[in-house]
Amino acid sequence: MDQFAALTFVFLAGLVTAIATGLGAIPFFFVSDVSDRWNVALWGIASGIMVSASLFGLVFEGLANGTPLQLGIGMLAGVALVVVAHRVIEGADVNPKQYEEADFRKLLLILGILTVHSFPEGVAVGVSFADLGLDGGIQLFGFVVPLLAVFMTIAISIHNVPEGLAISIPLRSMNVSNWKLVWWAIFSSLPQPIGAVIAFYFVRIAREFLPFGFGFAAGAMVFLVLTEFIPEALELGERLPRGGRVELVAGLVAGFAIMVPLAFI
Repeated sequence: MDQFAALTFVFLAGLVTAIATGLGAIPFFFVSDVSDRWNVALWGIASGIMVSASLFGLVFEGLANGTPLQLGIGMLAGVALVVVAHRVIEGADVNPKQYEEADFRKLLLILGILTVHSFPEGVAVGVSFADLGLDGGIQLFGFVVPLLAVFMTIAISIHNVPEGLAISIPLRSMNVSNWKLVWWAIFSSLPQPIGAVIAFYFVRIAREFLPFGFGFAAGAMVFLVLTEFIPEALELGERLPRGGRVELVAGLVAGFAIMVPLAFI
């Protein structure tokens, strides 16, 4: 298979997940606000999707291609990357209102912060395409695409919608126009196609690292759910009955219900 064509295909798959983030801004074309109840539920859905995709997609594939030790080392590396990245940018004061007037250094800072959240998801997409062009997949646009890659691309795309909504809410409160909300939502996930290409290229030239790659992506995503998504949902639900836990659990169940059947197709 032509290497450039394969890299382009993986980049476009990552770009699809990034564009899906822009869908999170669409509700503001019809309403001026989104309730905390729906916000909590959407974060729960995103969390359920991420965890189920990690467990039933990445972890299963990691164990099929390597040992539990290799998978575990990869997961620890994924967690470590997120922890280190958070510490590097900890305390950075980025005001969304300054996005449009941001100078070059400010834009670099913003991109660095957003990369912490979206780059590991891009890695997950890229790793899932490791068997692109090999037997056992489905035909799409002239490529034999692994079923895992289809599963992960769908999972990350669905997960990105509430992320886009979360990004749009503070910008909306500052009277940013609807189409600019869509742009900034997509911008927040632009590291995903980059991460997808890097991860795909790496595991293609060094396939012995494939189980580590699956573990890395799974560890990073589950850690983000536990340290970012769920705390964000609980914070939004503080004013709801029972602290929004009912909505969060309902969202988690819905997220699993969406993705688990796809994992076993």
